[in-house]
Amino acid sequence: MSTAAQIRTSPISWWKEPTKDQWYAWVASWLGWTLDAFDFTMFLLIMVPISQEFGVPLTEVAFLLSVTLWLRLVGAIGSGWLADRIGRKTPLMISILWYSICNFIAGFSPAFWFLFLFRALLGIGMGAEWPAGAALAMESWPARSRGFMSGLLQGSWSLGFLLASLIYGLLFNTIGWRGLLMIGVLPALSVLYVRFFVKEPPVWEENRRRQRTEHREVHAPLFNIFKPGLLGNTLTACWWMASSFLVYYSINALFATHLQKDLNLSPALVATPVALANLAAFLAQGFWGWFADRFGRRWSMIIPAAIAIFVAPLYLMTADFTWIAIGFVLQGFFGQAIYGQNPAYLSERFPTEVRATASAFCYHQGAIFGGFVPLVLTWFASHYELGFAIPMLVGTCVGAASFVIALLLGPETKGKVLMPDLVVA
Repeated sequence: MSTAAQIRTSPISWWKEPTKDQWYAWVASWLGWTLDAFDFTMFLLIMVPISQEFGVPLTEVAFLLSVTLWLRLVGAIGSGWLADRIGRKTPLMISILWYSICNFIAGFSPAFWFLFLFRALLGIGMGAEWPAGAALAMESWPARSRGFMSGLLQGSWSLGFLLASLIYGLLFNTIGWRGLLMIGVLPALSVLYVRFFVKEPPVWEENRRRQRTEHREVHAPLFNIFKPGLLGNTLTACWWMASSFLVYYSINALFATHLQKDLNLSPALVATPVALANLAAFLAQGFWGWFADRFGRRWSMIIPAAIAIFVAPLYLMTADFTWIAIGFVLQGFFGQAIYGQNPAYLSERFPTEVRATASAFCYHQGAIFGGFVPLVLTWFASHYELGFAIPMLVGTCVGAASFVIALLLGPETKGKVLMPDLVVA
């Protein structure tokens, strides 16, 4: 009898707890985010050859990167509103098709204005993917291991960047920057998987049913997150996300350009630390996700962000490739691993009827600030003839310090169960 009692009371392994439908939903979000990263980050590796082919200053190419980031907010708000109104699946499918097709068309650019147009439009689809995908995955997943799976989900951005760097290193000399952009149409195939295998999260379906039957539908969720009950939470979430974008793009936006312009390294040498650091970031976000499920969401982000400040000089204040590679890979474990709780922490901070919209706005308003990073850093590097290393170092340290403060002021949500209750309706 004691053996039977132990079997009944022993918890099952965490990976056996989710149902088949929950796994399908998570994989769909994982695919969308990984392939989104692949299409976007490829551009970070080909800014110099684009500048050379079209005869435009590197500052103009960096400005295109900024515009792409700014337009993410447009796509995110539209996708978040749609996801809160009609479900998570449809906006996710639209977003994947959108950014895949835009990237493909950009590969045929006859002039820089044409490239500018379609890469900018890509930003709308890119922004639309995250809120629908994050809400779909986090609402579907059990609370017990949500932090860990959030880390693997958000960390898949690093896998997309890793894939982009590998293809750049292997194929750039053969197919050029145009071929690399055209490969970006392949993610569109993942829409078939979402269409036929993924279901809407039950918590969202029940919430929408209650809104309709109780005649308490939320028609403008963006305005609701600025009402008194949610305003403080919204503002600290915006601060946290703006800081995170400042850190990310200070580390990554111009790193390849720094190696190409300042140090004149070959494509293979440029790709090596980028690929290894992104592999490290993916693994680290899984570790910090495990940490989050045990010790809290905030500390799983605060600790690596603080360490990132001390890691940055290791690879930016040297011309020795060995130290560059070692330092940048270490930054993958810390500065590039602070984002793993974005899906879980944002989802847990907001009620179901506004979750996708709130996550979309807070996350992608940060992209507005992130969009200024490559522009400002390029201007300082060129105007003052500093090179890219010092501006990147300043941006990383300031952003990481701000990130830590914003999280210290935010709530802890570890273990929160996502409910279909009407909170702001």
